[in-house]
Amino acid sequence: MRVLVAMSGGVDSAVAAARLVAEGHDVTGVHLALSKNPASYRSGARGCCSLEDSHDARRVADKLDIPFYVWDFAEEFHEAVVENFIDEYRAGRTPNPCLRCNEKIKFAAVLDRGIALGFDAVATGHYADLRRSADGVVTLHRAADAAKDQSYVLGMLTQAQLSRCLFPLFDVEKPVVREEARALGFGVAKKPDSHDICFIADGDTQGFLSRHLDDAPGEIVDSAGTVLGVHAGTHNYTVGQRKGLDLRVPAPSGEPRYVLSIEPASRTVVVGSRGELAVDTLTGIRVTWTGDPVLGPWRGQAQYRAHGVPQDATIEATGDGLVVALDAPASGVAPGQSVVLYDGDRVVGSAVIAEAR
Repeated sequence: MRVLVAMSGGVDSAVAAARLVAEGHDVTGVHLALSKNPASYRSGARGCCSLEDSHDARRVADKLDIPFYVWDFAEEFHEAVVENFIDEYRAGRTPNPCLRCNEKIKFAAVLDRGIALGFDAVATGHYADLRRSADGVVTLHRAADAAKDQSYVLGMLTQAQLSRCLFPLFDVEKPVVREEARALGFGVAKKPDSHDICFIADGDTQGFLSRHLDDAPGEIVDSAGTVLGVHAGTHNYTVGQRKGLDLRVPAPSGEPRYVLSIEPASRTVVVGSRGELAVDTLTGIRVTWTGDPVLGPWRGQAQYRAHGVPQDATIEATGDGLVVALDAPASGVAPGQSVVLYDGDRVVGSAVIAEAR
């Protein structure tokens, strides 16, 4: 099988490539250049977009004696991921840029180009499990390493995409991956995992947004409309936020306040108690299914953060959206986040949260 491996420059994709070579596949490595000026993205060993990362990926490819290329997706990445990130915050929503990158770049643009060039599949170092049935249906499941499971950020993939994907690290835990890399002599064996947003070089998300959005002041109010303070831009806040509110008027109960909602049109940030933050119904848009759509009400689990705990829920598709009724109230659910739907350890689909109430 001809396999194109997306090599980020980290240990996971390096070992994924090595495993495929060991299995006898015809492997080619590709590193994605996501910025015209790599120095404008994060440098150092914590990312997936720096110049250093591309060098690390090339050294691994040389060690494995496989072809290696750098593909320029800077324009597509900026439009689909960076501009979307800014637009979502402008609208008072909280996006997940890594999930967006998977959706629009790694498993769309890269996959399309790979297939056009004659590759049979695209592989990455994601921790997730693909299972193929006798009739050719591919299902996406959680990885063996629960601590590293990344099925959440792959929840938007369709059956057509999954059928062309390989995730070689589905059955191993991270310490084993690092040991395999060490045994193969890869310099990335001890390289730290990436945690930050790759296109924000200094890790200062608020500073980045302030450079791209209007720091228009507005009011911070409670749920009754009482003005409690002022702010310098709604993009500095997200639902569930507690720190950094800088309120000079204490709550009558003495309890801390949290951001309940953000209203960009009126430049208003609404705050309240932790109890007021609780929601039990999520409305989703931009629904995707990993297989056939599940239309009727069904019992499953909903996860709305990459490392969140899945919650039991009743899920029902409604036209081009869906409604998720949680068994127990949840806190800190922000519009713009993605809710990924599970049936046990199997990913059924995903949606972008439009409303939480």
